[in-house]
Amino acid sequence: MGIELNGRIAVISGGANGIGYATARTFAQAGAKVVIWDYAAEAGEAAVSSLTADGGEAVFHKANVASPSDTEAAAGATIAQFGRIDILINNAGICRDAQLVKVKGGDVVGKLSEADWDAVIAVNLKGVFNCTQAVAPYMIQQRYGRIVNAASVVALHGNFGQTNYVASKAGVIGMTKVWSRELGKRGITVNAIAPGFIATEMTKGMPEQVLGAMVEHTPVGRIGQPQDVANAYLFLASDEASFVNGAVLSVDGGLVLGT
Repeated sequence: MGIELNGRIAVISGGANGIGYATARTFAQAGAKVVIWDYAAEAGEAAVSSLTADGGEAVFHKANVASPSDTEAAAGATIAQFGRIDILINNAGICRDAQLVKVKGGDVVGKLSEADWDAVIAVNLKGVFNCTQAVAPYMIQQRYGRIVNAASVVALHGNFGQTNYVASKAGVIGMTKVWSRELGKRGITVNAIAPGFIATEMTKGMPEQVLGAMVEHTPVGRIGQPQDVANAYLFLASDEASFVNGAVLSVDGGLVLGT
């Protein structure tokens, strides 16, 4: 028997594209009513149209997860429409890669900018905080909830040129551990996934030789697909995972960075 989410109300941040959309599709197929929160309005509406055309039930709310007022409004609108929120998938994320300090010939020729640091922290870390703080009170009232946060394999091992991204994802793991303690007694589990390198728009811009090196270091011998991550989200969002709390599930094909 496959995992079912029949009638569950599932909010997916960043659900308009990539891993988020694969997750929205997977949840809809499992019987959930999907609510996409995303800043990309056109893509979000297109995602909903596609899901409903396939027989699913889905709605879209435009929200910048870095904005507390946006996430509070989106949570309120979701409650007004459905009366509850059962699942929160904190999937939205961005990257702005750069070395901390780039030196050539003894001279500093580049560095990670304050703007790029702030942007990544705002979406990847503060965004998870904002969405969870907006949704948690409703889950507490109903004494049920599944929260799954997107971390990363680089949060566990570090990665060259990703100070801001690694910091944000390591912070997500830390918050997951705290919230699993705070919310577990309220009937809410909080877990995280740590994807490896997944074939999305974010990785398409990487040089071919870099992607090839990642595959070489991945024991299963391939790059991950969005569906691989969506399947992990599905399990952790389900009742089958009711005794999994505070866990970080690696979805990386066994990748070990730096080896």
